[in-house]
Amino acid sequence: MVFYVVYIREAHPSDGWQMPSNVRDHVVFAGPKSLGERDEVAGACVRRLGIEMPALVDDVDDAVEAAYTGWPDRLYVIGGDGRIVYKSAPGPYGFDPSGVAATLKRLDGR
Repeated sequence: MVFYVVYIREAHPSDGWQMPSNVRDHVVFAGPKSLGERDEVAGACVRRLGIEMPALVDDVDDAVEAAYTGWPDRLYVIGGDGRIVYKSAPGPYGFDPSGVAATLKRLDGR
């Protein structure tokens, strides 16, 4: 099994819908305008959150986000044949790893 984090568009950019908690926690980024800027913000996110799995970055055209309706966050399991076998409800309230765990157990035959 391989796990990835996919960084999509910034959920709370300083030039958009800014959250007071972002300001309090010093997590304030403008919405990236280029892939290079998005890479930088994604890298800062990965470091700040201590994410240890590989991270992929959606391009600024948001093609991955549009294809997977990933905003603001969502969990997926993609089967060996490339098909979606699990899609969580949208986050933050739908961000429930237990659905991923149950799906992985089912796929593993447990």
